[in-house]
Amino acid sequence: MTKSKAPPAKGGRRRRGGLDRIEAMGNALPDPVFILLICILILVAASAVAAGAHWSAVNPVTGDLLETESLLSVGNVARLLVDMPRTLTNFPPLGLVLVVMIGAAVAERSGLFAALMGGGVRRLPKAALTPAIFLIGLMSHHASDAAYVVLIPLAALVYANVGRHPLAGVAVAYAGISGAFAGNIIPGQFDLLMLGITAPAAQLLDPGFAVNPLGNWWFTLAIGIVFTPIAWFITDRVVEPRLGTWEGGGSATAAAESESAGLGILGPDQRRGLRRAGLAALVVVGLFAALTFWPGYSPLIDHAAEGPKRLAPFYGALIAAFMLLFLATGWAYGAAAGTVKSHRDLVRMMGEGLRSMAPYIVLVFFAAHFVAMFSWSNLGPVLAVKGAEGLRGLNLPLPFLLVGLLLVSSVLDLVIGSASAKWSAMAPVVVPMLMLLGVSPEMTTASYRMGDSIFNIVTPLASNFPLVLIMCQRWKPTFGIGSMIALMLPYSAAFGVTGLLMILAWVGFQWPVGPGAPAAYQLPVAAVSTQVTVTPP
Repeated sequence: MTKSKAPPAKGGRRRRGGLDRIEAMGNALPDPVFILLICILILVAASAVAAGAHWSAVNPVTGDLLETESLLSVGNVARLLVDMPRTLTNFPPLGLVLVVMIGAAVAERSGLFAALMGGGVRRLPKAALTPAIFLIGLMSHHASDAAYVVLIPLAALVYANVGRHPLAGVAVAYAGISGAFAGNIIPGQFDLLMLGITAPAAQLLDPGFAVNPLGNWWFTLAIGIVFTPIAWFITDRVVEPRLGTWEGGGSATAAAESESAGLGILGPDQRRGLRRAGLAALVVVGLFAALTFWPGYSPLIDHAAEGPKRLAPFYGALIAAFMLLFLATGWAYGAAAGTVKSHRDLVRMMGEGLRSMAPYIVLVFFAAHFVAMFSWSNLGPVLAVKGAEGLRGLNLPLPFLLVGLLLVSSVLDLVIGSASAKWSAMAPVVVPMLMLLGVSPEMTTASYRMGDSIFNIVTPLASNFPLVLIMCQRWKPTFGIGSMIALMLPYSAAFGVTGLLMILAWVGFQWPVGPGAPAAYQLPVAAVSTQVTVTPP
């Protein structure tokens, strides 16, 4: 494979540009695990200083006095060491993600995800190629990294086969998979992860607050609807014309390699497997519909509650629903396609899926302790109350505060790739602070997610950026990092501006972020009557 090289500067020395400096800075950062460890050490020091200064505030929800505690106190040191296993296992996102992964591992390793993506792309008409690939990329968020290794090379091949530039296929697929990572048509495991981090942060202020797993669905669905025509326009009118006419060649047998890999080619067994997977999906959906609506037997409805709260058990059961959906469809597909020959294959796939989560579990260990120690110190709610009072004095419109969160999230995304690590560190402060200013935890999470996805496709520090770059070099050996950024920057700019406008519109019109998840948050009436000074505007 031919590698592209940056041209030397005058005097034989290579000039360091802005991109190189950003890359060097990002490479110099520690691993996200050690970033969280550094945050914990800073938190310990800050808690000792705050406790020594007797820093406190009044919780506007409960009326209780919030006093900061030193994490070096006898009680907190004992709690840290004695409760360490419980601190890890009680971290909400851990259980959510591992349960869903049991089923998702079967769907991925049985070949179901690859067959769905590949079979769909192969049958696309030329006129609908761009929007369809973008939507498939959007839906492939459920397939984890399989989307990168299956959909992107397949999109390039399909574009080349119809006489279009293959790098345009790479661009629109990458934009759907990573650039629009904040959106999706159907909620999945990433929604559970992010809202699972949001829940304990919101409970620092309001212990009775519960976040449902569908709390971002309307917003993520809108991203899919709004971003699709934008990606279509950018690809066909901006990116592809700049690439020029594709005349074939130019790659080291890239097309032959893709064809020999059988990407997207479905045989009779695979097609039969997809049909059986569809039937299995209907069975799972029917089961949960029956448990929700069956007269006289509806365990997923809280009959004692009123309004949207009646569906609280249903929302809570969605984690199990996703797991069973992926497990049943993957098993049905694999049994027909020959990838699951016995129950032993099924168990092996589950085990492999959970083994692949080992780096995530290591990260969660430190994230769980950071969140827990923030709670023990009381720094989170005190900072939130003080910060809310300071922001209230500035009289800034609420949409501007969320735009600020979006921009901070975007900048951090250039140097820190892990969305969950960043949110674990930010959520304990920004979620309760914005709750005090009238913004719901779900709306705050949606704003963060929007900002976190904007620069995914243009930062060389993204984990899959080198992989996509190599895929481009198979079609154009001289394709370098600068070429990659120039290819994807139009999507990033368009998604960023659109996402910012969506946040402004969502808060301005007070649209719900998801079912049972309003954009606004109101303090309980009893608390408002006793703490007039912190009433949201």
